[in-house]
Amino acid sequence: MPEISNEDRERVRLLQLVTSSKNEFKKLSLQQLSRLQELIEKKDYSHDNKAHKSKMKLLKKINVRIYELTEGRGIWD
Repeated sequence: MPEISNEDRERVRLLQLVTSSKNEFKKLSLQQLSRLQELIEKKDYSHDNKAHKSKMKLLKKINVRIYELTEGRGIWD
């Protein structure tokens, strides 16, 4: 059984926050979003099409939220 890395634990913890409720995603700081983006990009889901598609969708959502935070406003708010 492979060892679970600290990065894997951190990625799962942040993903649990994001998936627990829609509001939790908006509560993440810019630093947390950037870290989650980095951890997700590192993870290879190419063996699972559904997981890879979810990864790409989440990365788009993170990019939009980072843009909203850096521009100081929500696009659709």
